[in-house]
Amino acid sequence: MKVAMVSGANSALGAMGLHNNELTKAIKALNSKNIRFVDNPKDADLTHYVGFHPFFISLPFFKPSKKVVLTIHDLHRLIYPNHFPPGIKGSLKFLINKFLIWKNVDRIITISETSKKDISRFLGVNPDKIFVTYLGIKKAFKKLAKEAWETEIRKRYSLPNEYILFQGDIYYNKNIPNLVKACKLAKKTLVVVGKQAKEIENMDLDHPELVHLKGIDFSNVIRPGFVEDNDFNKIYNLAYCYVQPSFYEGFGLPLLEAYSSGTPLVVSKAQTLVEIMGLEIKYINPNSPEDIAMGILNPNKNVKLPRIYTWEKTAKETLEVYAKV
Repeated sequence: MKVAMVSGANSALGAMGLHNNELTKAIKALNSKNIRFVDNPKDADLTHYVGFHPFFISLPFFKPSKKVVLTIHDLHRLIYPNHFPPGIKGSLKFLINKFLIWKNVDRIITISETSKKDISRFLGVNPDKIFVTYLGIKKAFKKLAKEAWETEIRKRYSLPNEYILFQGDIYYNKNIPNLVKACKLAKKTLVVVGKQAKEIENMDLDHPELVHLKGIDFSNVIRPGFVEDNDFNKIYNLAYCYVQPSFYEGFGLPLLEAYSSGTPLVVSKAQTLVEIMGLEIKYINPNSPEDIAMGILNPNKNVKLPRIYTWEKTAKETLEVYAKV
């Protein structure tokens, strides 16, 4: 089977770009004789679009190959419409996307059972057409022995001896304001890794997608910006704990990266995060800075995951979906 893997709308960002790169590498590593990647969908038996934005046209108007698979990571923009207003054009494009999915997409892949329910509800897709393939953990993230690198990394990123870590974007569902408040209550320094966090001062905080950050004091929050995997693994290793305070997630990959690095975890009781992390840890209330602070002071250690998360497993399950189209 000849497969064209195509980056979807905004897929160079976050989990979408990661998914495309890691999944392609993992499928190639399986050395399956039945799969050959091609660049042009017109030359493919199956086209796989990795990435979807409800308010941007995410699919072609005409079916590019006999079979089409679409990956939708999550629909948080539809869950919080007040914080992600589509506008007239966005609303129209959303309706077009729904039509194109009905017309051109044979199967949908998503990254959690929670997202599967959301896709069925918001896009009107039959659940039997949607398949869950959990994301994997990159091998770059692992527990490290204590060595001289510690001093170098602390100096390079101005890290204190003890800090709380968060990685990701700064949209409403991530719950950054309550995390900042919780770290002040716990009297711990917060480190937020990510390009967006570093650029907050240059952003329009009157924009509906960012207004929740207005009035939040980031002066004592360390924001190193984007960090490459090798250094980021070390930052995970040095952290007092990693906190995922989100109201909603499609998956929550940084939690698994932190887990692989041996970092204690603080996890909000959001549906997807419970699905991914299991029932053997204690969860915090994301609406309560006080409860998040208590979690920070008593993080989860020696966590046992409910399942294995590897890109090899993701690749095998993706090939199973291809075979069902």
